[in-house]
Amino acid sequence: MSAFAPIHHVDTTGSILVLGLGNVLQGDDGVGVHVVRWLAGQAPMTGVTVLDGGTIGASLLVELEGVNALLVADAVESGQEAGQVTLFQGAEMDRLLARPRAGSVHEASLAELLDMARLLGCLPPRRALLGIQPQTIAWGDTLSLPLARSLPEAGRRARSLLEEWRREDA
Repeated sequence: MSAFAPIHHVDTTGSILVLGLGNVLQGDDGVGVHVVRWLAGQAPMTGVTVLDGGTIGASLLVELEGVNALLVADAVESGQEAGQVTLFQGAEMDRLLARPRAGSVHEASLAELLDMARLLGCLPPRRALLGIQPQTIAWGDTLSLPLARSLPEAGRRARSLLEEWRREDA
């Protein structure tokens, strides 16, 4: 049994997991959680589980079992303008997570989680990181204005990728 409650869970046939990472009490750090909350407010997608992964940890490993596609939403330090949304897929995501200096506040933990999944044979073959450039990571429970404005774009880009993956599974 998982310690994480799905925000939105439907039939997991052709299982796709959307994992929102972040601490919603640390301003823009919580943007990944805000993205999955936005997605959960949209029309449900069969085969997609939307999960608030919080600040991540090895306990999320069980969530990857049986998943064939993983989309992670998180704040990513990319050196771009605050609120910039970037999608890193497959090998590009792996390279980002392998770099010596973490771009995502949770990048090291995410990299470790995916390494454990790789070792246990449950690494999803399709994976992507939807990164949003933070402006402010400090105590506070709201997103900065640039990130609040970019939330619908991030949600639409996530949904578009999920729809593409679902078409591939059909």
